[in-house]
Amino acid sequence: MMSFDPALVRPEYERELPPLSPDAVTQPLPTAHRLWQLAAVRKGVLLGVLALLWEVAARVQDNDLLLPTFLQTARAFGEGVWTGELLVRAGLSLAVLLKGYLGGIVAAFVLTTLATSTQLGRDLLDTLTSMFNPLPAIALLPVALLWFGLGQGSLVFVLVHSVLWPLALNTYGGFRAVPDTLRMAGRNYGLRGLRYVLFILVPAALPAIVSGLKIGWAFAWRTLIAAELVFGTTSTGQGGLGWYIFQNRNELYTDRVFAGLAMVIVIGLLVENLVFATLERATVRRWGMQR
Repeated sequence: MMSFDPALVRPEYERELPPLSPDAVTQPLPTAHRLWQLAAVRKGVLLGVLALLWEVAARVQDNDLLLPTFLQTARAFGEGVWTGELLVRAGLSLAVLLKGYLGGIVAAFVLTTLATSTQLGRDLLDTLTSMFNPLPAIALLPVALLWFGLGQGSLVFVLVHSVLWPLALNTYGGFRAVPDTLRMAGRNYGLRGLRYVLFILVPAALPAIVSGLKIGWAFAWRTLIAAELVFGTTSTGQGGLGWYIFQNRNELYTDRVFAGLAMVIVIGLLVENLVFATLERATVRRWGMQR
């Protein structure tokens, strides 16, 4: 057995640090450094670099029919917004998108509620998602045209399909990841059925649900634009952004085609950074469930 030698213990000591000078305490960070900490500034710089690269590539290509310059596209975008044509087309697309998106959310909530309540519901969700989730929504458009005709019904049908399965999978995956302690607490309070889902599972699985909502939105938005590119107008003769892009492509107004694509991107950025970012700040980040 080894003996302990007190001489090997180093004596304790206290080191005094020099006081900070007033200038070091109150000296603010440089303005450029503070601005660079803002995510909006960093993203703006990245977008500016991409626009510059686009302008250089278009001038090197020197063919407006194939690739208009960024300035030409910005001019066409501004004219479309000023005349209101782009805004009207975007409003038509968003109105249809909202119907299909809400329909997909309701259907996904019903399926996941059944899956968490009964074994048959779990089997139903597993079977349906295995069958229809790999199926592209746009592939159902010919069937939708046969069933619902040339109108909003066909678009809403394919939009519900594009939202339903990714949202249901994410939501159900979030429900399955809820800790057993929360589940037992809910049952101890006598929560059953829909009340158990709303008050226990949904708050605990909210990060997965929000992620599913974002994925469903992206799928629905691109499915809508693709569907409008296929047949475009509704029975009233009005078309959305996809039809606007298709028409200008036929008339060889390439700058307007890129302006329509830019409007699709702008709407996607606004929804992502305003709607979903606000939802995350107000819920999962505020509650400490997500960084």
